[in-house]
Amino acid sequence: MRRLVEVNARAQVLRPGERTNSSGKPVGSRILLSIPDAEFRAIRPHLEFYILVHHRILHEPSQKLEFAYFPSSGLVSLVVATEDGKTVEAGVVGNEGMTGVPSAVGLRRNPLREVVQVSGDSFRIKVRDLQSVLLDAPQLRMILSRYAVLQWMQIAQTAACNRLHEVQQRLARWLLMAQDRVDSASLPITHDFLATMLGTDRPSVSLAAAMLQRKNIIAYTRGAVKILNRKKLENFACECYGIIQQLNGELGLR
Repeated sequence: MRRLVEVNARAQVLRPGERTNSSGKPVGSRILLSIPDAEFRAIRPHLEFYILVHHRILHEPSQKLEFAYFPSSGLVSLVVATEDGKTVEAGVVGNEGMTGVPSAVGLRRNPLREVVQVSGDSFRIKVRDLQSVLLDAPQLRMILSRYAVLQWMQIAQTAACNRLHEVQQRLARWLLMAQDRVDSASLPITHDFLATMLGTDRPSVSLAAAMLQRKNIIAYTRGAVKILNRKKLENFACECYGIIQQLNGELGLR
């Protein structure tokens, strides 16, 4: 009987577009859904279902990487933090990617803080288990290596955007990137949070959000922003959004 249960569980993994971890939790990570069945069977026993709680810190720069996370939903920010406590967002991760990217290329350090900004679900895997699986998973190894390069390109583009473009353009770019990953027009975020992520002050973000609201592009209520007209928001964003989209397209992550 136990053997039959194991066979049925494995058969479920092989259904097109449907995969679960060993506990039966459905997988929504686009990376884990894209790899061959044999490679998913190898990583499946190591996948632990993990709820991404709002504001939970998944990794601090001072710590060794213990886990890599594959979000199925929600949003994780990659944040640079200085000694005086100031922070700025360098990138975002949703169901298109993973956190703890350095671990995919054999590293155990990450200079970025990883913090949950929109709650969701994920699967985490111990770094040592991931690195062991990658030895015999060439497709997953290739995807994660390419994703590592593309993520750092995104970080470089975001750094340039935060330095060179106006707050209104940066706000539009961030909202578009968040919606792409959360797959919802309503984003549970505050002006204080946006100011921290964009590396500016709250009054500047409030003015930028008010201008977009007057143009009926977004609607802002206490603790949430709703995108009303995505096309207009895209037109208002700087070119950095399009460039980052092209980078994601290189991995088929649009």
